[in-house]
Amino acid sequence: MKTITISQAQTMVDEWIHQYGVRYFSELTNMACLTEEVGELARVIARKYGDQSFKAGENTDLGEEMADILWVLLCLANQTGVNLTEAFQKSIEKKIQRDHLRHIENPKLKA
Repeated sequence: MKTITISQAQTMVDEWIHQYGVRYFSELTNMACLTEEVGELARVIARKYGDQSFKAGENTDLGEEMADILWVLLCLANQTGVNLTEAFQKSIEKKIQRDHLRHIENPKLKA
């Protein structure tokens, strides 16, 4: 399987939307869809790692649910003009600057 960059993923989603999806849903609709997809991932995690059990026929695929979240996030980035590659790089740099000692020095994380 070929590796895909974040930028390529944004382009692939945009091309799919324009070829098959007619247009992007509104930003507000996509935000609601993102929330719904996160809930579906939470349901699978609750059943797989928590105390709940799966119902017959229920989706158990974490990867599928995570990919659905990524899809909607890429849609939101495209329609709001966010370059997720740049935004993610800035986020990593911020975390390195702000949190470089935070977790290492957290006694709660030392086992």
